[in-house]
Amino acid sequence: MKLAAIVGENQAVLIEKDKPILHEGWALVKIYAAPMCAEYKGFIHGHKNDCLGHEGAGEVVETTPGSKVKVGDRVVVMPQYPCGECEYCLSGSYIYCEHNMDYHAGTMSQYIAKPSWLLQKISDGVSYEKASLACCGLGPSHGAFEEMGINAFTTVLITGIGPVGLGAIINAKYRGARVIAVEMNEYRVNLAKELGADYVIDPLDEDAVAKIKELTNGKGPDFGIDCSGVPAAHRLLIDCVKRLGKIAFIGECEKDSNIRISPDLIRKGIHLIGSWHYNLNEYPKIMEIIQNSPHIDRFITHSFPMSRIQEAFEISASQNNGKIIIKPWE
Repeated sequence: MKLAAIVGENQAVLIEKDKPILHEGWALVKIYAAPMCAEYKGFIHGHKNDCLGHEGAGEVVETTPGSKVKVGDRVVVMPQYPCGECEYCLSGSYIYCEHNMDYHAGTMSQYIAKPSWLLQKISDGVSYEKASLACCGLGPSHGAFEEMGINAFTTVLITGIGPVGLGAIINAKYRGARVIAVEMNEYRVNLAKELGADYVIDPLDEDAVAKIKELTNGKGPDFGIDCSGVPAAHRLLIDCVKRLGKIAFIGECEKDSNIRISPDLIRKGIHLIGSWHYNLNEYPKIMEIIQNSPHIDRFITHSFPMSRIQEAFEISASQNNGKIIIKPWE
């Protein structure tokens, strides 16, 4: 089978590997749509990797005894290889499993093997491309919004309008919330507005905090969510969100943040939430958003056959894009 690999700095190619072997209760999925996420960072820095992609949708083509799906099922492939037995897995919050199997496979591949309980069925009439948004496209912000309780009576501040932040705008608008987005990339500023953002603020504007508070009668947004993983964005959210407000961090961050416990959290009464994905029991809601949101089509800005993986990575690295879909069989 063919799969994508990063082989050097700004270099991506296709390589050949054997089809994976299935374990009991697993299934083999023929991948038809694999969204790109943050893999472009490894592409830029030349981190060699032949396990690319953690989002995907496709068709079940083989099963083993104990499988919860059947050949011919159209499914969304959930990320990771959790144990399936611990309290987190059994409750649907499998993403927090502490016993992930030592098994590595990416979705930018023609086939992937998965424990069958991680394969969620696609509703009739939903394309593989749209269904694949049920992972990182819409998933991280959906999980955070469920926990925070965002609704039509609230305002949410979203920092970092990459693909995850764009998905957060779609989720927030589907819930009826007012959205203030923070972004300086012109392409994504315009796309954020197309997807329903009510206001877009430049984070480099020295009056950004004042402008955001002015939009909320001086008190600040009810909720905030960071999709960038940038400490300056964390600071902006804490400075802007109202007292007793809630903030979720869903953007991966490798740097120390500049959060002050007493003045930022205790004395403002802010609820700070870390959220990675969503509980699997919420999957039907994600599929409903995919089926009914008027903005889903615009969310996907590029689609590439996997044979053009180099070009796809170059677009992703440019950050002039929304969600990019890779098609492994083209």
